[in-house]
Amino acid sequence: MERNEYVETDVAQRLDRLPWSRWHWLVVLALGITWILDGLEVTLVAALGGILKEPTTLGLTDAEIGAGATFYLIGQVVGALVFGFATDRFGRKKLFYVTLLTYLAGTCLTAFSMNFFMYALFRFIAGTGIGGEYSAINSAIDELIPARVRGRVDLAINSTYWAGAMLGALGTFVVLNPHLVPAAWGWRLSFILGGILGLLILLFRRWVPESPRWLMTHGRIREAEEIVASVEREVTADPASLPPLSGKKQRLRVRDYTPWSEIWDAIAHQYPTRSILGFTLMVAQAFLYNSIFFTYALILVQFYNVPAETVSVYLFPFAFGNLLGPILLGRLFDTIGRKTMITLTYAVSGVLLAVTGYLFQIGVLTAVTQTIAWSVIFFIASAAASSAYLTVSEIFPLEIRGLAIAIFYACGTLAGAIAPMIFGAIIGSGSRPALFWAYCFAGAMMVIAAIVEAFLGVNAERQSLESIARPLSEVMWPQRIMPSDVPKRGAT
Repeated sequence: MERNEYVETDVAQRLDRLPWSRWHWLVVLALGITWILDGLEVTLVAALGGILKEPTTLGLTDAEIGAGATFYLIGQVVGALVFGFATDRFGRKKLFYVTLLTYLAGTCLTAFSMNFFMYALFRFIAGTGIGGEYSAINSAIDELIPARVRGRVDLAINSTYWAGAMLGALGTFVVLNPHLVPAAWGWRLSFILGGILGLLILLFRRWVPESPRWLMTHGRIREAEEIVASVEREVTADPASLPPLSGKKQRLRVRDYTPWSEIWDAIAHQYPTRSILGFTLMVAQAFLYNSIFFTYALILVQFYNVPAETVSVYLFPFAFGNLLGPILLGRLFDTIGRKTMITLTYAVSGVLLAVTGYLFQIGVLTAVTQTIAWSVIFFIASAAASSAYLTVSEIFPLEIRGLAIAIFYACGTLAGAIAPMIFGAIIGSGSRPALFWAYCFAGAMMVIAAIVEAFLGVNAERQSLESIARPLSEVMWPQRIMPSDVPKRGAT
């Protein structure tokens, strides 16, 4: 709702000119630690695939284990859409706490599941929280980090998910060891410990301020400037020594929220090719990851006779490869460029998955070589997947950034949500040829996404968010601030 008020601000330019500092590291830590927790929990679930089939636990079938992952992913879809809209309406910081508490509640409740229905319900609740986290956190990352390093920082933060996966792999090796913890209780303890660790994130979140960019579009200029000024003082003892500002101040129309009609117009009519791009990248990476990771333990147990309690040993190198990929390749997304790197990482990972699927079909792989192959593939695919989140958070206007992330994340997750169920059923059938063709399908989706990126990708490297997508509330007029002078927005 517009208030017929206008503001002029240079908040965005001041944020982008800041040198990297201790303050930025604190932001990275406070936001990245959530992905560590998420990775820890999802790794627990992946490692528990074989354990939860045993009569002494929940006695689930392969299909039910895959369905449990699907309910978690559907929860992410619901949470992303609901909390994604809320993060644009009420602010990034407020939603940090709501989404995190929802996520932790679902995680802890999972430990008390007595049957498949309870397990699926609690996984759904946990999913809603983490779906909301994706929108709020990725919005905040891009709006607080300087443009020149935004790509590598965004990829690195998203990769911390796999640091949590590594911790989860190590942790399950202990709590799922029947010599240390009874099998009937080890899996419950895994979820409880994950929830307790998650409470520590609440302490770190106090370091992250509300996004000054979000504040300025809501007319809270004084708050936005106070935050930026405090960061400038923390970065340097003499703010006057910072690089000069580039460009003119932004002129923004103050509004309480963005109408749905304007949101739809921006996504469907103003930036249609960007919407196709975001949808394609998200769907491809979601299907790839969900098809492999959520059934990782089942593959090892079913086809390589790996004991269920030792699956975490094989998860550790897989997670390590996923962690290193965005960290080592991230810099190239800011130097070589977004289009080139996104195209290459998607295409190469898709082709390698098909090749590995063929080797799996003809039976030449062992549990060790299968793990090595997946680790290499996802070293590359992890950078590709992280770049999908980076892309959708960069290429849409500030006022709808959270919702845009939510919409395309939800589309990708919803499409990928069927993957664990499909792959779980195929694994249960024991058919190697069927799995090979399923892997080929997932790989083909990645190659198609690479082609779309090559044609529709946006050169966003080292560019300010406002130059990539002009804020919907920005108005341009030659002299006086008169609503009648505001030009009608056209398609771009």
